[in-house]
Amino acid sequence: MSADMPLVAYYWGDDGWMIDRAVVALARAIERDTGAAPDRWRISGKDTTPESIGERVTTAPMFGGGTLAIVGDAGPLVRSKAGVEALNRVIAMVAPGNALVFLEVSTWEPRKRPAWAVNLAAAVVKAGGTEKPFRAPESGNQLAAWIEGRAADLDLRIDTRAAQELAKRVGGFETDADIDRTRMGAMAVGELEKLSLYRLDGQVSVEDVRDLVPEVIPDSTWAFLDAVADRRTDVAGPLLDRILEASAEQLLIVQLHRRLRELLIAADHRRSGGPPAELVKLLAIHPFRVEKAAQAARRWTVAELEAALEGLLELDAMTKRVADAGGTDRQRRMAWVTWVAERVTPSATAGAAGPGSTSGRGTGRAGPGRSR
Repeated sequence: MSADMPLVAYYWGDDGWMIDRAVVALARAIERDTGAAPDRWRISGKDTTPESIGERVTTAPMFGGGTLAIVGDAGPLVRSKAGVEALNRVIAMVAPGNALVFLEVSTWEPRKRPAWAVNLAAAVVKAGGTEKPFRAPESGNQLAAWIEGRAADLDLRIDTRAAQELAKRVGGFETDADIDRTRMGAMAVGELEKLSLYRLDGQVSVEDVRDLVPEVIPDSTWAFLDAVADRRTDVAGPLLDRILEASAEQLLIVQLHRRLRELLIAADHRRSGGPPAELVKLLAIHPFRVEKAAQAARRWTVAELEAALEGLLELDAMTKRVADAGGTDRQRRMAWVTWVAERVTPSATAGAAGPGSTSGRGTGRAGPGRSR
C-alpha cells in the first residue's frame, strides 16, 4: 500500500457523520491503491477479541481486496493488561492490503478522554497510523456553515438563511448542556440529499427548507413547554393536540421532564435563599434561560413541581400501557389532557406562595438536595 496511507487509524469525536465519511474515504483509498475494494468487517469491542481482529488483518490478501476492520467502542478490549498487550501486537502487525480502524463516537473533551483511549491512540500513532478527532459544530451558526460545505459537496447551492433554517430544524440552535450533537450532521446531510431531488437546478431557498424539512422539535413544542412552565393552561391546552400529532410522545415527555426539573431546582434554590450566580451553575444552561426558569418557578411551589414530575412519570407509564394494550389515541390524549388540568392549572395559593412556601397540590416530599 502507499506509504502515506494508514494501515491503522483511530477516529474519535462527536461528529458521527464525519467519522463515517472518514471510514468511507479510507476504503476508497485502499481500493485505488490495490485495485480491489476491501471487505468491510464492522464489530463492537464488546463482541470480539484482539485475537479475532488479528485473524482478519495480520495476513496479507493473496487475491482480491483485503479487509478493512472497523472496531467501535474498543474499551472492553483493553480492560486488562493482557488485553492491552494483545491489541498492541495486532496494531503493530496489520498486513499490507488490510486496514484497522478504531471508532469512538463520543462527547469526550480532548483533555478528558479516558486513559485507555489515550493509550490506544498512542499505540496507533506508534505503529505509523493516524489519530484524528472529529468535533461536531458547537453552535447553530457553526452548523449552518458546515451545512453550506456539505451542500457544495452535493453540487447544491444554499444561501446562509436557508442553511441556518436547516440547522435550526435539526436542532443545531439548541443550547442545552446535554444536547446530543453526534447525529445532527447525518440528519442535515439526509435533508440536503432530499432537497437535491426536489431542486434539480441545485438552488435551495429558505422556503424550500421550511416546506420540506420537518423540525426535530417543532416551535409549537417550545411554546407548549413555555406555557406549562408559566402555568398557562389556556395556551398549553390548544397546542396539545397539534404537538401529539407532530412529535414523538417519548421525546415530549423527556423535554417536559427536563423543563420541570429546571423549575424545581430554581424553586428550591429560591426557597433556600441561594445567590443568583449559583443557579447558573446548578442549571448549566444559557443565562437567559436561567432567568426565564427563575421567573417561571415563582408561579409554582416546590411541592407542586414535585407532584407535576410524579404525575409525568405516571403519565409516561400509563401511555406505554395503553400503547402495549392496543389502546386508542383518544385514551392517550385524554391522559395528557388530565395531566395538564390536574398538574399545571394554578392553585389558589401558587401565585401568593413565598420563597419558603410548600403549599399547594403536592406530596410534601423534600426537594432536590435534601434527604428523602
